[in-house]
Amino acid sequence: MTSKQRAYLKGLANHISPIFQVGKASLTPEIIIAVDEALEKRELIKLSVLKNCFDDPHELAETIAERSKSEVVHVIGKKIVLYRPAKKDPKIQLPT
Repeated sequence: MTSKQRAYLKGLANHISPIFQVGKASLTPEIIIAVDEALEKRELIKLSVLKNCFDDPHELAETIAERSKSEVVHVIGKKIVLYRPAKKDPKIQLPT
């Protein structure tokens, strides 16, 4: 992913709210499955890491991205933004 594409996705992510929260239990298989399904429907999602989760948000982002076959757009504080184009009928057109 180029820096121009990443900047475009960051701009889109500014207007969305986190749809998942990672808490004390950290990453569970259910979270990974839910993230995978959400990425297929929305393509761009935001997650929030709660204060009671002691894992590093950057490490969590890399792990979730690896398991869901997505890309980390960015991590700011305790917010994670992930992107993966939909397999059929992608809605987000990245700049070239």
